[in-house]
Amino acid sequence: MRKRLVSMAAGLAFTGLSQVVLANGWNMPVGVTDVSREIHSLHMIIFWICVVIGVVVFGAMFYSLFRYRRSQGAKATQFHEHTTVEIIWTIIPLLILVGMAVPATATLKNMYDASEADLDVMVTGQQWRWRYEYMGEEVSFLSNLATPRAQIDGSDAKDDTYLLEVDEPLVLPTGRKVRLLLTSDDVIHSWWVPDLAVKQDAVPGFVNENWVRINEPGIYRGQCAELCGRNHGFMPVVVKAVEPEQFDTWLAQRKEAAAQEAMGVDREWSREELMERGEQVYGTICASCHQPDGSGNPPAFPALAGNQTLMDDRERHIDTVVNGVSGSAMPAFRSTLNPVEVAAVITYERNAWGNETGDVIQPSAIAEQLSD
Repeated sequence: MRKRLVSMAAGLAFTGLSQVVLANGWNMPVGVTDVSREIHSLHMIIFWICVVIGVVVFGAMFYSLFRYRRSQGAKATQFHEHTTVEIIWTIIPLLILVGMAVPATATLKNMYDASEADLDVMVTGQQWRWRYEYMGEEVSFLSNLATPRAQIDGSDAKDDTYLLEVDEPLVLPTGRKVRLLLTSDDVIHSWWVPDLAVKQDAVPGFVNENWVRINEPGIYRGQCAELCGRNHGFMPVVVKAVEPEQFDTWLAQRKEAAAQEAMGVDREWSREELMERGEQVYGTICASCHQPDGSGNPPAFPALAGNQTLMDDRERHIDTVVNGVSGSAMPAFRSTLNPVEVAAVITYERNAWGNETGDVIQPSAIAEQLSD
């Protein structure tokens, strides 16, 4: 009875310590997926196995140091081979490793089984944002850092989600298996959301896959976990999990908006419409490198305000935005922005900050160039 009470007390102590560690953010999160909970459970099992091994080994070592110390007249015993001892200290660690490998292998098999997914999402890393494409649904968008500039500059107090806010979160349904296909347009990125137990590299020229089935609605945040450049810390991941019915409604609305956007390519846009849309695109995509006022950040990102060389060559300006500049930090936006967005942002850049060229770039002209 006494041994049972001691065992129960030890179990409660371990459980209580685990909860304290978790509550203080010192431990990995339990998460909101079955896989994340399996990983956490496996992590805690192995952690306590290591604790027990550490207590036994260091306990024996410190006891021996104290009990058989030289100041008490202890003399070391001289011995060499002992077959039984050698067999024991080989078999016991082997059994411990096998005992840990069995549940770990089962968890790994589950983690890598991305088959029979209900939804496929292509995740593309770009310096320094994410592009999400719902495969087969004609819906795609960019997800950019949305932390206010005043917080980054230090003039405003930082809140709990500092550098973890985006303008467009990845929206996923709860209870459905979602396969994530990850790649990159430039350098290696890593899409990491701790609560979902997903951390997958996005490598240029390769498509890696992972999957997730979220059990609870909510907002789950993460970051790029690969050092991907000077703005690496400004590349957050935000996943918004909603009920399946709410997701279906959201997806239908985005598909309708995408269809209307595609129809807008063929119509004639006014200068005011393009300037308004271009200012939005510039603030979301371009301002982080070329500055909100177009002053740039030379030499990597030249100024756009007062850049007479660029303003005098309209075709070069279009080609720079569409195809990028080889060997520089300027990426190609032909696969990132649609023709309306490209036309709008070029029109805005050519008529903002004193660049009064009067040029109006129509989306139809950009679509024609993209089709070449």
